[in-house]
Amino acid sequence: MTLAVFAEARLVGEIHEEAGGPRLVYDQAWARDATAFPLSLTMPRNEAEVAPERFVPWASNLLPEAEQLAMVGRQLGVAQSDLVALLEAIGRDTAGALSFGAPGATSRQAWRPVGTAAALERIIEELPHKPFLAGEDGVSMSLAGVQTKLAVARDDDGSLYIPLDGSPSTHILKPDSPRLPGSVQNEAFCLALARRCGLSVPWFTTGVAGKRSYFLIARYDRAASGGDWLRLHQEDFCQAMGRPPAAKYERNRTGTPGPTLAELVAVVRRHALAPDVLALVDMAAFNILVCNTDAHAKNYSLLLPAAARPRLAPLYDVMCAEPYDGITRHLAQTIAGKNRGDHLKRRHWLRFAENAGLGAAPLVRRLRALAETVVAGIAVAQEEVAEMPAGSHPLLPAAAEAVAARCRAIIAGLDDDSR
Repeated sequence: MTLAVFAEARLVGEIHEEAGGPRLVYDQAWARDATAFPLSLTMPRNEAEVAPERFVPWASNLLPEAEQLAMVGRQLGVAQSDLVALLEAIGRDTAGALSFGAPGATSRQAWRPVGTAAALERIIEELPHKPFLAGEDGVSMSLAGVQTKLAVARDDDGSLYIPLDGSPSTHILKPDSPRLPGSVQNEAFCLALARRCGLSVPWFTTGVAGKRSYFLIARYDRAASGGDWLRLHQEDFCQAMGRPPAAKYERNRTGTPGPTLAELVAVVRRHALAPDVLALVDMAAFNILVCNTDAHAKNYSLLLPAAARPRLAPLYDVMCAEPYDGITRHLAQTIAGKNRGDHLKRRHWLRFAENAGLGAAPLVRRLRALAETVVAGIAVAQEEVAEMPAGSHPLLPAAAEAVAARCRAIIAGLDDDSR
């Protein structure tokens, strides 16, 4: 069996399903085209084909995980281990520029209007049992991760649509979580803070559909072009480093060690430009400052433009974990082996700087300045969230105080010269 892979209307290659596992064979015209992009840093175009041991981990990172993947499989009658069948079923609109099984469209002609707030509320209520609306006619989309979410399209008037028949989504909708009250406002608050700190952040807002609220964020891997939407290729750091999705955490029990932050820095230094190294360090530090303990390797990504060096993607998936019971306080990626943000001292940052090839004194100055900027922006970020359609939430003051306390702890740790 073979499955074609497209970048919009252009054939990129084919997946060949064989006894040893699926392998990728680049189309010769694509491989020779100097303006074409590689699927991954691990799969350069000058290699005629990519063996299963490299292709499978990369492609697996395009699919949902855990219970989300199991439910998709049940909806479609496909085994969750059947990578090629899953890509064929839900791979017309994925992270990045690729469409599986048929060309990806660029026009909005196949956008199905969501319609009323009541209709959107029904869709949100269905998502836990029907991830990505799997099984509905014309719907073929996939987003990585374990969180309930939906790829949607949004027009200039703010109306929402379900993309069909390979048409591009433009935004990601994340409903409120009964398990994590205030998650919508929490994520909006963290990204509002990041934006005030000068970090690159996609456009976002909140919304209300009946009794449900949601967080809506623009896809940084989509770009408007006239009346069309173009797909931009990207990959997360698990893909860029050849790790399966189960190894996204630095410390895990899969037998495959997850990427460390120093290793992420090394990838950016090797393939991108120097400003992206500092931007990645800022993002990682910001995640620690706002108590985001789920900042794993799949929550950082690279954009892979044609005929140009990779670029660090904007910041995404940031939430303060501190106000919730039952959420780990351990960092997804350690700083010099330390996995508690509130326990970090100057010596840990200096050891990280050495491991990552960074200047120690500039790093300390950068961390202090960022922590002070975060504290200065907390009140305004709360006001920004309150002015969004979903309004504020009773959890937000607790998140704000947790962030302020963490910033104070980081600054105090930077002043601690103990060995």
